[in-house]
Amino acid sequence: MKYLFLFISSFIFAQQTQSIDFVSVLGKIAINPTTKSVSGAVNYDFVVLKPIDTIKIDAQNMDFSELKLNGKNINYQNTGKELQVIFPFKKGKNSLTFHYNASPKQTLYFVGSTATDDLQVWTQGQGKYSSHWFPSFDDVNEKVIFNLEITFDKNYQVISNGSLQFKSDLDGLSVWSYRMQKPMSSYLLMLAIGKFEQNIEKSKTGIPLEMHLEPKDLAKLEPTYRYSKRMFDFLEKEIGVKYPWKVYKQIPVRDFLYAGMENTSATLFSSRYVVDSIGFEDRNYINVNAHELAHQWFGDLITAQSGKHHWLQEGFATYYALLAEREIFGEDYFYSRLYESAQQIKYASRTDTIPVLNEKASSLSFYQKGAWTLFALHQAIGDKAFKKAVRNYLKKHAFKTVKTQDFWDEINKISDFDTNNFSKIWLETTVVNNHEINRLLLKNKTMKFLYEVEQLKKKTLEEKEVFCTEILKSKAYFTVKEAVVNQLKSEKFEAKKALLQLALETKNIQVRQAVAASLSKIPLEFRVQYESLLDDNSYQTREIALYYLWANFPEFRIDYLDRSKDWIGFNDFNLKTLWLSLAISTPNYTADKEKLINELVLYSSPAYEAITRQNALEKLVSFKLIDDVVLKNLVNATTHHMWQFSKYGRDTIRTLLKIEEWRTSFERILPDLNEKEQFQLNRLLN
Repeated sequence: MKYLFLFISSFIFAQQTQSIDFVSVLGKIAINPTTKSVSGAVNYDFVVLKPIDTIKIDAQNMDFSELKLNGKNINYQNTGKELQVIFPFKKGKNSLTFHYNASPKQTLYFVGSTATDDLQVWTQGQGKYSSHWFPSFDDVNEKVIFNLEITFDKNYQVISNGSLQFKSDLDGLSVWSYRMQKPMSSYLLMLAIGKFEQNIEKSKTGIPLEMHLEPKDLAKLEPTYRYSKRMFDFLEKEIGVKYPWKVYKQIPVRDFLYAGMENTSATLFSSRYVVDSIGFEDRNYINVNAHELAHQWFGDLITAQSGKHHWLQEGFATYYALLAEREIFGEDYFYSRLYESAQQIKYASRTDTIPVLNEKASSLSFYQKGAWTLFALHQAIGDKAFKKAVRNYLKKHAFKTVKTQDFWDEINKISDFDTNNFSKIWLETTVVNNHEINRLLLKNKTMKFLYEVEQLKKKTLEEKEVFCTEILKSKAYFTVKEAVVNQLKSEKFEAKKALLQLALETKNIQVRQAVAASLSKIPLEFRVQYESLLDDNSYQTREIALYYLWANFPEFRIDYLDRSKDWIGFNDFNLKTLWLSLAISTPNYTADKEKLINELVLYSSPAYEAITRQNALEKLVSFKLIDDVVLKNLVNATTHHMWQFSKYGRDTIRTLLKIEEWRTSFERILPDLNEKEQFQLNRLLN
């Protein structure tokens, strides 16, 4: 019945898009951080193409007033999901105005507070959810020119789609007026409010590139946005179609739901990618940056008509992000990433029964197999033909929606390539074309080495030692050397000692990190060499090395703790939370254990971002540093809007509830929790 309803709903909306064209909208809205609500006045201009008696605007749990059609009061119905305007509409231009207010349970998120001067408000409408905070259209096929005027506290910056036309101040408030010139799907509508500093560069074609950061992170501007302008210029040239919008903005926000989101002209991304130069080595914004930028063409300029064709957005964005990374990091990096995704696709194909051309396909299929499809096609028809087809495809369907056949049509116009058979092989089956994947990868010399290493897996170390030695001493790309180190994990230390020493001597961060991770048990004779990993410019390597050294050599724990006492790590405090847990667990290290415990518990509280809180909670639970405050913070995690963090909270509580002592403790704190927390804990207790 569910699917019948969805079909009918889609059919009804399809009828509306054939009869009505919503051209533009001006929303004058205000955000209330105290009540976590939004309200405002909306003016839609639309054209009736065919007579119709009802028009519908998606609006989740909103209240409406003062509805007028062309200046006159009009009958309407509020279903709780839609605003339905009932009138014998005839051909011609119309204007619909109304007021609304809403307290969204999703899509509009409030992080921090004005009381602590760290408030951020941001939206995430991916799919069809913008209608929770702004009356709009859940169907991607209805494209509208969106214009917003947002009123908020003048001490904060307000960012939305399009160009800032003006900003005016009055009585402690500011009005920020943003305008779009071209239409887009509603799910790409965005809003971000916070304390941000802005740095502006210009692309070769004159597009302002606005890069935002919180004031506390200004020292991280260069590593966070490294290569941004270079990638923008590259993609505009590589795609062959001018960037479609007037400005491009990037804003990191706290506790974001995903890595990034390609809202039209304004990408939001997770603050976990705000890094310094050391953090850049392990966790940088490069790929996410390029991926979301590529979406400005593939997804925003042209949009897939339905979920079945979602690869036209994610596959293209993934592939063009790889091309941008190739421009920066070279061919070996490019092929190594393709190899990595090919291995994931091959492994998933064992159980995955849903092909790419299906709305229920996995993210791996839409993103990685979609990108592989484009790579294989690019190689098959040649660079010139591929670029021409992509360029024609984008220009023909600009500001419209597309299906897969639209892309094949452009390929067919410039080539006699058999797109039907190609589609069947790559998009319409879950069988992996191993032969073609291997053939394409083996064009690269590094991949030939990597395949040789992989073929040695079943050989004894004695049989492959000479080859492994040559690889580690050579100038082979680091992924090949990593593969060698990874094959040594199960070998006896004496047999692999010389190879591990060679791996450390490469001075490559990734290869040395592979050594760090491969030795959970460190022989005494290798202690000094392993200790050198503590000096690597990698927060991830330092975290691994510090823990393993502390665990293996109790007699040196105080030395290791003294050496690392000022470490912080990423902005999720990975090194600081590890150091605190180790210092607390080390006898005689400090007389003031209580102070350290309180600091670690504080990092697990709602005062910090979810990624920091989870880091702290993991350490507290692992080192059995659990009291009622920690239990309350765990329960609070289950109410968080980030599903990854709330799932961690639920899973951890389920594990603790298996022990009667902790079940009793959870039952004891139940009356002290708020309503949402009590609801979540009761579900787990029962």
